[in-house]
Parts: sequence; C-alpha cells; structure tokens
Amino acid sequence: GWKWSDCIKPTAGTETCMSQHVLYVLSGRMMVAMNDGERYELKAGDTGVIPPGHDAWIVGDEPCVLIDFTAGADYGRK
Repeated sequence: GWKWSDCIKPTAGTETCMSQHVLYVLSGRMMVAMNDGERYELKAGDTGVIPPGHDAWIVGDEPCVLIDFTAGADYGRK
C-alpha cells in the first residue's frame, strides 16, 4: 500500500512530511506517525489536523479516500 516515506519522501527531500493537513476521511483508514512518536489512526467519518513532521500510510486493503483542504495542487511533484 501507499506510505508517505516510500512514495513522497524521495521527491520532498525531507525525512517526514513538513506540510500541515486539514482533512476529512471519506473511506478507508490511514495511520499517522508524528516525529515525537505519537501515532493515531484516521478512519471514514473522521476529521483531522495533522501538523508538520509526520509519516502516514494506508491501513488494510480498502482504498483511503480523503479530502485535504490545505495541501497544494503540486504537493509531492517538485
């Protein structure tokens, strides 16, 4: 499955995601691991604010569909 540190890190050039995300999860599940060691799971129906300094990955086989209200259109493409 998808994991930030595997799929985006090589393009971002940082150890963890340094963008803040404000999001709503439509379906699926995503695990978030903060640089300080805190971990939490977001699932369908959850809203969340993920501060800079995190990794994230999809949990299970169901696609995770979410709306990110803050990420730029070119995020991960630079």
